[in-house]
Amino acid sequence: MMKAVLAGVVGAVLCATAPVLAAELPRIVADHGRHALLVDGAPYLMLGAQINNSSAWPAMLPKAWPTVAQLDANTLEVPIAWEQIEPKEGQFDFSFLDQLLTEARAHHVHLVLLWFGTWKNTSPSYAPAWVKLDNKRFPRMIDEKGQSIYALSPFATTTLDADRAAFTRLMAHLKAADPDHEVIMVQVENETGTYGTVRDHSPAADKAFAAPVPAEIVRRMGVQAGTWSQVFGADADEQFHAWAIARYVDAVAAAGKAELPLPMYVNASLNDPFKPQDPKTYSAGGPTHQVLAMWKAAAPHVDAIGPDIYTSDFAHYMKYLDLYGRPDNMLFVPETGNAKDYARHFFAVVGRGGVGFSPFGMDQTGYYNFPLGAAKLDAETIDAFAANYRLFRPLERIWPKLAYEGRTWGVSEPTAPEAGHKQVMTLGRWRATATFGQWQFGIDPPTGNPTPSGGVAVAELGPDEYLVTGYHARVSFDLPSPKPGEHMIIDRVEEGHFDADGHWVFERVWNGDEVDYGLNFTGLPQLLKVKLATYR
Repeated sequence: MMKAVLAGVVGAVLCATAPVLAAELPRIVADHGRHALLVDGAPYLMLGAQINNSSAWPAMLPKAWPTVAQLDANTLEVPIAWEQIEPKEGQFDFSFLDQLLTEARAHHVHLVLLWFGTWKNTSPSYAPAWVKLDNKRFPRMIDEKGQSIYALSPFATTTLDADRAAFTRLMAHLKAADPDHEVIMVQVENETGTYGTVRDHSPAADKAFAAPVPAEIVRRMGVQAGTWSQVFGADADEQFHAWAIARYVDAVAAAGKAELPLPMYVNASLNDPFKPQDPKTYSAGGPTHQVLAMWKAAAPHVDAIGPDIYTSDFAHYMKYLDLYGRPDNMLFVPETGNAKDYARHFFAVVGRGGVGFSPFGMDQTGYYNFPLGAAKLDAETIDAFAANYRLFRPLERIWPKLAYEGRTWGVSEPTAPEAGHKQVMTLGRWRATATFGQWQFGIDPPTGNPTPSGGVAVAELGPDEYLVTGYHARVSFDLPSPKPGEHMIIDRVEEGHFDADGHWVFERVWNGDEVDYGLNFTGLPQLLKVKLATYR
């Protein structure tokens, strides 16, 4: 049924006229725990870039577009700050958004808007002065010692009303100014939560904490009824704070969707996925991995929760992809570090069906968030990501369709010695093994690349036929459970590319030396179509 539905969607795209395509609203679809972002009615792979926080001003855009072009990105993530569009209460200025839309159309790049409202990295730094300087009208949270802290309270209805009104005006303007949907998604708030205290202790918060857990949360999470302490025990404060922030964000998202129902997501500042930590040391209440179920229950108008991954360590990166790539949550990496060793993780993201990947700080304004990212955004660093995008730009419609059908796999080069410099992918009855740090010819053992840079992606095109690509890796196939007397053979390996209509264009056959020691990918952007067979 799923394939029939998707085939109908793609068929409609091919048959429709351009004006109809342009008017179709982007949306997220899900089936059997897999997800696709539909843009112009067809699955879309976001090859993204996010500019620095303070680059979202008219004078800075000329320093962003050249980097976007160097990356060959198809999507740019750009902040829209509350203080920018409503510097005085009730007086709105959308001139930057209008300029951004005009320039994005000229550069043939889609946009994701990042709403910096009540929370930006947990603080109100991008709220207008008339909000963040009026603590009486827009109160901050109270900690367990009774002291006012830096973050705005999620229980202040005045703050919610003002944020919601501004976001609604933003979406209403976007509806009128962007009929062709250059903007394909919107992030609601930014890295919510609180550092230094686990929850709000204002009178309104304490009253809600002492009350029973709301019935819809009990029902959606499948927990027993009771007070927050009775239901969640030692985790009650953190779960309560997650509920408070999530319902606030959901109210903002719901109001915006009432004007223009674009896909909306939130991003997460992460904590350690392996070791328990004191909630005061990370963004408690934000959509961290241990409260994802609460966020899903409390924010039904939020379509996805994306991890902001700022560690290139293999084990941590893969664990975050496991935690956020849930059957009920579309895998999407809206922010990741822009140092070269992050680029290899693109292959694991797209192989797991992720709809997008976006390194942060991709402009030439001179700001670098080292050590979370690169110490300098030079040509070599940019090219580490651009190489991936050049490889997948012709696949931006083909790959996500296969991923939505559950026919993609991908791995990135591990760094831990115990991983043996290899990764294994089970492809139905076949198995593919990616190894890293070998010569193209011979049987030398894998030792890893000098700098972790390898990645492999595989997609099933048909029975026993696969699309294989990657960088700085060797790929070998085997039949792990052969029948008696059955032996594997590589029937044919074609190098080629896809044309603008999605048709395979043959270039040459790999054979002899090129396949005797596995399929060896270097730094060249190569696509292979591999046909596997058996003989007796």
